[in-house]
Amino acid sequence: MKILVTGGAGFIGSALVRFLINIEHIEVITIDKLTYAGTLESLKQIERSDLHSFYQLDICNQNGVLEILHKHQPDSVMHLAAESHVDRSIDGPADFITTNIVGTYHLLEAVRSYYQELSNERKTSFRFHHISTDEVYGDLTQSNDYFVESTPYAPSSPYSASKASSDHLVRAWHRTFGLPIVVTNCSNNYGPYQFPEKLIPQTIIRAMQGQSIPVYGDGTQIRDWLFVEDHVRALFAVLKHGRIGETYNIGGYNEVTNIDVVTQICNILQETNIAVAQNLKLSSLIQFVTDRPGHDRRYAIDATKMSTDLGWKPEETFASGLRKTVHWYLNNKWWWES
Repeated sequence: MKILVTGGAGFIGSALVRFLINIEHIEVITIDKLTYAGTLESLKQIERSDLHSFYQLDICNQNGVLEILHKHQPDSVMHLAAESHVDRSIDGPADFITTNIVGTYHLLEAVRSYYQELSNERKTSFRFHHISTDEVYGDLTQSNDYFVESTPYAPSSPYSASKASSDHLVRAWHRTFGLPIVVTNCSNNYGPYQFPEKLIPQTIIRAMQGQSIPVYGDGTQIRDWLFVEDHVRALFAVLKHGRIGETYNIGGYNEVTNIDVVTQICNILQETNIAVAQNLKLSSLIQFVTDRPGHDRRYAIDATKMSTDLGWKPEETFASGLRKTVHWYLNNKWWWES
């Protein structure tokens, strides 16, 4: 088996590449533009592996993607390349439109051209796996509501709107052109190698440095947290066993408010010599700031389809995954300081 991964130097993408090579021993071709959030340092574990090939390439470069497809002849494509930070999409939506919508279009066209040239036998096993987000569904107003695969789309931010657009494009290329696709929508990921602008790594690093920890609004926004290594196991299960044309929601079954996330991080760090050296209660660094425009209040995924159809369930609780994450950032300053 040979898989092409777009966005493979990013947070989730690099976790997927490491998993495919180290655990599944699968040959991987990685494409990444290497924007601010993508770094080859996240692929250092497998940089000398004979199973890995890397290309610095923008997915908007349709001819470049097609050339790589022809050269390596992958059996599947897993598409993770995306601009993904909501705050940045509010400050500058253009990059999100270009990468998430236009980039997905160019990638789909390159893959469609490649797919049409495959033998009938290879067409049968080929998959285009589009990795998306639960933010396309908007937010939930009732505490007993959950996102399911049939939940109507109602994106709130330029980021989620651009991802919703890309989801629609992928499904259209399946229905109109017969491209064999699967789509996954995941909840908030966390874990090692996540860029420090996101809530969990930002909180860890700022607390370690004794800096103020910003929390939007009153901090009661709820997210369903998914450990990244659980996520990539789910992605591989969908690629191998998911039904063509289907959508699968992947969640961690860990609904936690933002303020509780930040407080738990402070409590874990309080046990370390970081807090002792600073001689302060780390939770005192929390500072409530003006809320983000259009901030969704709650996300929560019903991942029943993943468990009943594919036998997947998360292995990490939020407590165990968060502790692993905090200690990874404590022990890997070489990665995030740069």
